[in-house]
Amino acid sequence: MTELEELVLTPDERARGARVDSVVFEMDWTGEESPGRLAEFVAGRVRALGVEPTGVDTDALHRAAESDPTLRRGDFPVRQLDHLSRVLADLGCTLLACHNGTDTYEVLVALTGECEPTWPTGLTHQGLPVRAWGSEPEETLVSLNCPNCSSMLVWELPANQTLADERCDCGTALFDAAGLPLPDVTLHD
Repeated sequence: MTELEELVLTPDERARGARVDSVVFEMDWTGEESPGRLAEFVAGRVRALGVEPTGVDTDALHRAAESDPTLRRGDFPVRQLDHLSRVLADLGCTLLACHNGTDTYEVLVALTGECEPTWPTGLTHQGLPVRAWGSEPEETLVSLNCPNCSSMLVWELPANQTLADERCDCGTALFDAAGLPLPDVTLHD
């Protein structure tokens, strides 16, 4: 099994006992504290991994965002991460995201190297799943309040499983036979 440390730390960092925490960039869902910090972090990690960070820049995205009337709060960080993920793929690297269940993006940069064409599954950091940015989750979290009794219900499902014909303990039907929520059921975001 591949260890996260092998993918995101340089051999020198591993020899010095550096921890993965030392190479994680955290960004609030609304964006960077200062424009350009995410790109600086990514360029620095790419350089540390021995790759020239050609094209690792988000300036054009910042300029385009200034005149985009459709851009809503929280959209820009996703555009940045999507852009950097594509740039990194061309450089033989991968943008990873640690899914901690909060509204914070925790990102790492890894060498793709021998991981192509399939990225390792089951990577974790501090017990939380880590996967390539934009990849499908291995598990899906579904939560809702029953429309009848208001009980909060939460399921953590493998990506290939649905909640077909699921009911609340009170007997209220929540999902149809295809696993789609019934019309009076609202899933939490």
